[in-house]
Amino acid sequence: MTVVGLAVGRGTGAEVAGVFERVLGQLAGAFGVPVRVERAERVYHSYVSLRGEAPERIAALTAQDAAHYEGFCRGLAGRGVSAVFRTAINAQSLYLVRQRLRAVKVDGLGGPPGGVAPELLLVRDQAQGFYTGENRHGPGRVVRTMEFTEEITNEVIDCALGRARLLWPGGGAARVVMAYKFHLLDGALDDWVRGAAARHGVEIRLCQPDTVNRDLIAHGLPPRTVVVAGNEWADIMHVVLLDRFGGERQESRFTENVHLRPDVAGLVEFQTVHGSADDLEGRDAVNPVAAIRAAAAVAERHVGCPGAVAAVEGALAGLADRGVCTADVGGSASTGEVVAGVLAGLGVPGPGAGAGADALVAGA
Repeated sequence: MTVVGLAVGRGTGAEVAGVFERVLGQLAGAFGVPVRVERAERVYHSYVSLRGEAPERIAALTAQDAAHYEGFCRGLAGRGVSAVFRTAINAQSLYLVRQRLRAVKVDGLGGPPGGVAPELLLVRDQAQGFYTGENRHGPGRVVRTMEFTEEITNEVIDCALGRARLLWPGGGAARVVMAYKFHLLDGALDDWVRGAAARHGVEIRLCQPDTVNRDLIAHGLPPRTVVVAGNEWADIMHVVLLDRFGGERQESRFTENVHLRPDVAGLVEFQTVHGSADDLEGRDAVNPVAAIRAAAAVAERHVGCPGAVAAVEGALAGLADRGVCTADVGGSASTGEVVAGVLAGLGVPGPGAGAGADALVAGA
């Protein structure tokens, strides 16, 4: 039996997690593939759920969440589990874990949703930089320290180029751009990037973030471009790149985080791009499309349900043609109505049925 991890944050986390479990379970059931979802025992804080606490208390809860989620991921990876789905949690806890596990977020943009030939590969360096580090509090101030290292820089570049070869097997990346505020690092990052480029035998353009923005506005990016970026720029620009290259809103998108540390390298974390949406908690109003797509990707890539992604995309397209969507994208449907519509469009009978795979694939 395939095990898939599930980590749930506050806000709409429980609702989003429920969508993921329902869709994954029914897809697996349609293919007759046994799957078990293993939830983390802790429900992790969102930023909103921490508001009102004193800074010292927030720091303590943040550390507890980070330690628990890190342990959960390490435990899954140690047992050979290859996928975990996580709803949104407080960023400080999350980035502590990403630093410790050396996480890199990868997202292919452009081309059809769920397709294998995106125009742009965005690789977000979450393992180092200004989003990493820990806070020290003093009267009226917070001191945050972080570091960059040549070792991690090389690992991130290696990961980006390897992923490009998987996405574009005919030749890998045609262009590699790195967007970092490298002027602040006394030339060290320049030296590391030159060394990595020579080692791989490729040209890597190290650019200031504003230069990358200017090029995007003036020229766009040619197909098969890899952008490796510091998290500070990529976090802000991800939504812009989705709009420009993916033609989508963040509410309908999931993304992947891969880990560079060898002991957790086999575990891929799937997440929605949207946040915890605490204001929608309990209202059956959160957009479920990102979680639905994540469930399809996990089903196809990790559980053994070939065709699940294409089938789900076909069902989502059918709903879009009928205007069935949640309020955030101009519709009036509830979360549950969108999920039910997708499953009906798939012709999926439910967990354990085992006979729905032919209908599901045919519906794709």
